Amino acid sequence: MIRRDALIRVIESLHAEIAALKANDAAALERATADKLGHIEDLARLGNGPAGDDLRDLAEEANRLNETCRIYVNLMAANVRRRLQNLTGGVGPGYRRSAGIAAYA
Repeated sequence: MIRRDALIRVIESLHAEIAALKANDAAALERATADKLGHIEDLARLGNGPAGDDLRDLAEEANRLNETCRIYVNLMAANVRRRLQNLTGGVGPGYRRSAGIAAYA
């Protein structure tokens, strides 16, 4: 396997992660994440060396997709936090209504 192939497999795994996150499919997310980590290990075993434009473009695409995954995960975590706060009646560390606003309500 060459670094280009390993990067393409990482990108494919990232696409699968995004699809699983969108579908809220935990099993598919676990599989995609495990695949991605395995492909990243393959890439690491291939070592570092000079990267041409093709490899840089693939690495940038992988980084962009990973950032997209991170954003989805952060949004999901915020939604879970909000739901838990609603269920428990707590406001949590975020917004708290001040006494001054309550006087006008």
